[in-house]
Amino acid sequence: MSELGTVGFGLAIILAAIGGAAVLTWFERRLLGIWQDRYGPNRLGPLGVLQVLADMLKLLTKHDWIPPFADRAVFVFAPTAIVVAMMLGFAVIPFGPELYILDLNIGLLFFLGMTSLAVYSVLLGGLASNNKYALLGGLRSAAQMVSYEVFMGLSLMGVVMLSGSFSLRDIVEAQRDMWYCIPQFLGLFVFLIAGIAESHRLPFDLPEAEHELTAGFHTEYGGMKFAMFMLGEYLGLILICCMITTLFFGGWLGPWLPPVVWFSLKVFILICFFILLRAAIPRPRYDQLMTLGWKYMLPLTLLNLLLTGAIALVLEGRSV
Repeated sequence: MSELGTVGFGLAIILAAIGGAAVLTWFERRLLGIWQDRYGPNRLGPLGVLQVLADMLKLLTKHDWIPPFADRAVFVFAPTAIVVAMMLGFAVIPFGPELYILDLNIGLLFFLGMTSLAVYSVLLGGLASNNKYALLGGLRSAAQMVSYEVFMGLSLMGVVMLSGSFSLRDIVEAQRDMWYCIPQFLGLFVFLIAGIAESHRLPFDLPEAEHELTAGFHTEYGGMKFAMFMLGEYLGLILICCMITTLFFGGWLGPWLPPVVWFSLKVFILICFFILLRAAIPRPRYDQLMTLGWKYMLPLTLLNLLLTGAIALVLEGRSV
């Protein structure tokens, strides 16, 4: 792909990701209504699809207020950081054999780095607000995201061992005989749980904690700044589903249909699964969330590493 083509494809991915995040605000509420046997958005347009436009107009026309007691520069920077970090994460996603922005030989490490940068957004947002509820939400977010980043990274080491590469294209190509969701079932489980915690999705949306901290780290945010936090959350959801598809479900691989269609279909099914979790599972306490990580997720990742390493050595010995 030429440089001009790469730039054009990158702009297309940005527009598609933002558009997809906007549509998800309607699709999620509609799907939740179906699963919980109630009405979702149904007033504006057919099936309430124009609710997306109404929400955008509402946020755009709201007064863009900054609290006088807040750190103005950091307060404005915080919601921008999460959107930029999530957008950069899409740069290494291979949507097809030749459909990607960058094919880095450290693409997996680049993705982990971008998700790590997202923690600065919510932490700085809580600190800059100069509000005790926002500060507690920001500190919770930092502890939650940093903890689950450990398990997220370790859960992917089995995939790296089996594929022999950090390149996402190489990882997809290595799954032609078998998707890694089968030999790396434990890694998939841990990565899925860590992805929910990293993207602040229910039932792990404890940094926001509406039931106890009013709105957590974005208590003082409104208008477009609040919209950017929500945009970053939905972009994170799409990005995590893209990574699960790439790492464990064969990426674009599949019979008959074009590769990009297979990739999109797998991502769509995973997004529906994330929404179903929100509809079905109650929110745990914060201490239960941290206990789940350090007492259960960490041993599972280490067990997965041990088993994968042993199997890889046995297979290598047989090949010799």
